[in-house]
Amino acid sequence: MDLPLNPTDMLCNASASGQLLHVLFLLENGADVNGFNTFNRTALQVVKLGNTALVEALLVAGADPNVPDPVLNLTVTHDAAREGFIDSVRVLVDHGANTNLVDGQGNLPLHLAAREGHLDALVLSGPALYSESGCGSIDNRSPHEFQK
Repeated sequence: MDLPLNPTDMLCNASASGQLLHVLFLLENGADVNGFNTFNRTALQVVKLGNTALVEALLVAGADPNVPDPVLNLTVTHDAAREGFIDSVRVLVDHGANTNLVDGQGNLPLHLAAREGHLDALVLSGPALYSESGCGSIDNRSPHEFQK
């Protein structure tokens, strides 16, 4: 017997499947935009990053763009930059995403963008080439050096 989903799981499912109207309905009816689902992820962490309108709706509702995932310590900005979702990166930065947070391996979002050939995804937002701790990661090279 399947148990009914809680509001956070429903919000995450709607977010992951790109259902903007369903997400808005759930938020209007009390779903916690920063709540964690059964898999310890927020709605913003599971959103379809190519759906910029949905990313922005979650951020406008108060989603925290700087929550790292519990496994690799990646933020949504790391994911969007790595995959080249420039519009989503721009919206995330406009809503307070910190582009100088490092993942579990010490990579900035810019490192991941450079590795995948999406350097333009973060250059527009003006991140530092090194983290606040001085980390250059990916073999201790800057994103510019990595892309060469």
